[in-house]
Amino acid sequence: MSSERKFIENIWYAAGWEWEVAEADNKLARTICEVPLVFYKTEGGDYVALDNRCCHRSAPLSLGRIEGDCLRCMYHGMLFNPEGKVVQIPGQDHIASSMKVRSYPVECRGGMIWIWMGDPEQANPDLIHDFAPLSQPDQWRGFDKESYLHYDANWLLIVDNLSDFSHVAFVHTTTLGGSEEYAYDTKIENLEQLDNGYRVERWHRNSPPPPFHSKVIPENEQEQMLDRCNRMGMYLPGVFLMDTIFEPVDGEGKKDDSRPVREYRNCQFMTPETYNTTHFFWNYLHCDQLENDDISLSLKDSLMEGFMEDKVFIEAQQKLLQDSPDFVPRSFSADEALTYFRLRWNAKLKEENAANPVQPARENKKRIL
Repeated sequence: MSSERKFIENIWYAAGWEWEVAEADNKLARTICEVPLVFYKTEGGDYVALDNRCCHRSAPLSLGRIEGDCLRCMYHGMLFNPEGKVVQIPGQDHIASSMKVRSYPVECRGGMIWIWMGDPEQANPDLIHDFAPLSQPDQWRGFDKESYLHYDANWLLIVDNLSDFSHVAFVHTTTLGGSEEYAYDTKIENLEQLDNGYRVERWHRNSPPPPFHSKVIPENEQEQMLDRCNRMGMYLPGVFLMDTIFEPVDGEGKKDDSRPVREYRNCQFMTPETYNTTHFFWNYLHCDQLENDDISLSLKDSLMEGFMEDKVFIEAQQKLLQDSPDFVPRSFSADEALTYFRLRWNAKLKEENAANPVQPARENKKRIL
């Protein structure tokens, strides 16, 4: 068995939208970094994350019942508190200190539930990538229900996809890109290398509005050429945040009645379910005509169409890479950002493995089955 981690542990992972827990009767089973977890909402409104495996007979706690701030395993009735300790065993007064499951630090920001998979003492909430537009309904309008997709692919393949916008020209010609010229006329600018990821810009100047944008602007603007800017940040473990600006050609961000500047905000969170499967959370927000439901619906449909185009390629990549483990990819200049991100991921993972080596699992000779 490998003695090294597959995933960085001392970091915040996006775990799920609040509505996902609510729709699951305030109790959601979700695997993150190959750890089965149960999330539930207490009577007091807090979120709790526990190992989804009763310490008694390995029954899923996600099949349990919420009682106040506690969760009862409905196989034999043991009651777990938010710290994962058993506080009641039906028909038994003494409760051994070993009767417990692991509890994980959990925080909520802008409708997203975040979980810390590592040392609880290092779980600093200030390290969460709190995307401000998610909490600013008076300034930004997103979807009425934030979106979720499941990928049969490693999360880093999705990170690669979002880090290299040259694919937009070919994969999304008629949806998000607008033309193949995007790949020829643009390149990454102002790459800022960070300890936990990168920030970068990409401009497409004097270009027609792409299809997704054209659908939500007035007819008199649809033929006007624009300068388009994407300012992107990608942060460990897989947090993508982007500002998109459409402005008059050489407008330098100035608004006027005939050629307005229009902006969008985009967040996408890639969280490993297993090494080869991924939870993908996203929202796309605008600041124009916030009361107009049609704009959000149109943007959601357009972005979903684009993401499904990506999904075909990414999941096909995954299959080929699994079938060809000796494949060595070749790189070109557009790969600079994604290459740097992978270097930072590998460096952080190496640091954790060196600082706190994983102990090989000992065979458990007392088997239930």
